[in-house]
Amino acid sequence: MFDRFGKGRDLPSPGEALPGRPEPAFPLPERHRVNGRPLQPPWPGHCRRAMFAMGCFWGAERLFWRQPGVWVTAVGYAGGTTPNPLYAEVCSGRTGHAEAVLVVFDPRVLPYARLLALFFSEHDPTQGLRQGNDVGSQYRSVVFTFDERQRALAEAAVALYGAALRAHGRRRPITTEILPAGPFYYAEPEHQQYLAAHPRGYCGLAGTGVPFPLAELEAAVPAAHAGQSPG
Repeated sequence: MFDRFGKGRDLPSPGEALPGRPEPAFPLPERHRVNGRPLQPPWPGHCRRAMFAMGCFWGAERLFWRQPGVWVTAVGYAGGTTPNPLYAEVCSGRTGHAEAVLVVFDPRVLPYARLLALFFSEHDPTQGLRQGNDVGSQYRSVVFTFDERQRALAEAAVALYGAALRAHGRRRPITTEILPAGPFYYAEPEHQQYLAAHPRGYCGLAGTGVPFPLAELEAAVPAAHAGQSPG
């Protein structure tokens, strides 16, 4: 299902992907349902962006909006080919996108390494094109990076967490992809902060039970912050 680099073989080629549309098919709410902050830029200049795919984006978004230092979150589609896709199109597997969470955060309060620790510890990064009962390429595990420091930290995190999993007897390799962040297409309004509107709604997040070695990651890459703007 995945090659040795963690890339899904079942993703559509650009020629096979659905055509999509030049503009979004729906208006986006202006503000976050929980904290009232703008879903779209401009955001405060001290904030940075992170983006993750870790299964169904409803529970993943809630995980991140609850963290001190997160300024705003949004769910959408990333890593694929089809422009401005719809949810049903993404679920068809013919857009190449993963369900993703955009996280705008204050690195003075919440360093990127801690976001990576949350990401790896709160889902199972060894499952390939699925997450638990959610099966399909849209549920694959991806870290989308916005600068070289994020990429270096993500690569170090894969190595460290892979070693931690093996030390706990987990033999499956990590299949998380590390990709440069490309276009992020916001999901439909009903998906934004879904679990705030539906507190008993579905959340399939489930970690491995293996702690993430955060102290080792923080020591692995120099702490100097790369000056990446959230745009």
